[in-house]
Amino acid sequence: MSQSIYEQLRAEYQGAPLDEAAAAADPIEQFRRWFDAACEAAIPMANGMTLATVDADGTPSARVVLLKHYDARGFVFYTNYESRKARALETSGTAALSLWWPAMSRQIRIEGVAARVAAAESDAYFETRPRASNLSAMASPQSEVVSGREALAASVREVEAAWADKPLVRPQGWGGYRVEPRCVEFWQGRPDRLHDRLRYQRTDGGWRVERLAP
Repeated sequence: MSQSIYEQLRAEYQGAPLDEAAAAADPIEQFRRWFDAACEAAIPMANGMTLATVDADGTPSARVVLLKHYDARGFVFYTNYESRKARALETSGTAALSLWWPAMSRQIRIEGVAARVAAAESDAYFETRPRASNLSAMASPQSEVVSGREALAASVREVEAAWADKPLVRPQGWGGYRVEPRCVEFWQGRPDRLHDRLRYQRTDGGWRVERLAP
């Protein structure tokens, strides 16, 4: 008899305790502690995060994007402003993010308001990217149907030829979004599935920290 998926992947969580006394009063500081620990532990693609959106008709969708910056204002990623995710963000103005680091038995969930970052901020980040990456961003009609990979490669060659020996300029249809958190949950896996979950909810005076049942 074949094993079930649960039996094949069965594992016991051995994470360190996460309690209210030791946690930061601010979720951004708590995020920094965990993110720095993930980087120090050499977690592959520690900045990979699932972005969930909802379309105008209420259809949800999710995909993995890369966290490029975070601070007290929120969490930033970049995309084509004509992509499916961007259209959903423009419609709803909200988003949810999730980061999962299985080696540390840790998950972070973020819900909040999504809006474009300032053009100057997108310009500054665009200038730090490899030229080849920017050529691809300029050439790709993200989320649109294309005839094949060669068509994409041809578009890149056309853009590369048009911008030969010239500094690239960020296209207006590409840039960043910032998710300003309203709710942030830190999940720490613990033995016997009695996990630790601390939720930070924004209030008029700051943040309220609550423990959730696993």
